Amino acid sequence: MSNPDRPGPGHHHPHDSAHPDWEALGPVLERGAELYTPLYEQVAAWLREPATGPGGVRRVLDIGSGPGVVSCLLARAFPDAEVIAVDATEALLERARDRAGRLGLGDRVHTHPAELPDGLDALGGADLIWSSKALHHVGDQRAAVAALAGHLRPGGLLAIAEGGLAPRFLPRDLGIGRPGLQSRLDAAGEEWFTEMRAALPDAADETEDWPAFLADAGLRTPRTRSFLLDLPAPLSADARAYVVATLSRARDMYGDRFDEDDLATLARLTDPEDAAGITRRPDAFFLSAQTVHTARAQ
Repeated sequence: MSNPDRPGPGHHHPHDSAHPDWEALGPVLERGAELYTPLYEQVAAWLREPATGPGGVRRVLDIGSGPGVVSCLLARAFPDAEVIAVDATEALLERARDRAGRLGLGDRVHTHPAELPDGLDALGGADLIWSSKALHHVGDQRAAVAALAGHLRPGGLLAIAEGGLAPRFLPRDLGIGRPGLQSRLDAAGEEWFTEMRAALPDAADETEDWPAFLADAGLRTPRTRSFLLDLPAPLSADARAYVVATLSRARDMYGDRFDEDDLATLARLTDPEDAAGITRRPDAFFLSAQTVHTARAQ
């Protein structure tokens, strides 16, 4: 199941599939979440603005937590709260526990293995429920939102990170291959994402209107805001490695949608020894936006 730590916050993800090997993706997920930390710190500050219930935020659920990078960030943002990292992959929860221990948060960050949405019954209530890029792996997204809303304490806040803008990291004209590769990557990803959604069990063909889903779940005072991650050129070595991993997985997941020219360009971009590759070129950047939708229980 996807989560805030999964790479790329846009509408589609070359890193996801209907049945991804999340355990094998663990290091990439962790690297991506660390890259996005400045963005998620902005999100956490925004979530702190409205007081959540008369007793403040005492219990947080991170649904689809992956390796727990954002779970630990939420624990720091809400210092009086217990944070429960919820994910279906035990190896990722082990990473979350290790991270919490390293950061001195092991007494407040705990883990719970569960599938979304059917495995959540044992979780109990929470003052804040956070879920990022997990619900698009559920066939009936409206029902999944309602399931999460059912775990909110009175006055509690549900925050869903879905949508935004796909990451940009390439100039229009790279100096190699045909200009516009980024837009063709986006188009292939959209097609792949649509096929992935259609193949999910109980897939519902409906408008992806997240504020409407929150309202249908009986929640009130909706707010929506998008947050920017802007890493200008030249990128750090870690950011370059993440972009290379992103391009490599795009090629692996839906490379059959590209012509030979684009495949040759992708091969050069991901070659660490190529002067035109992401590892060495001076103009690679990283620009992305993540949209967050919130609403509150009565």
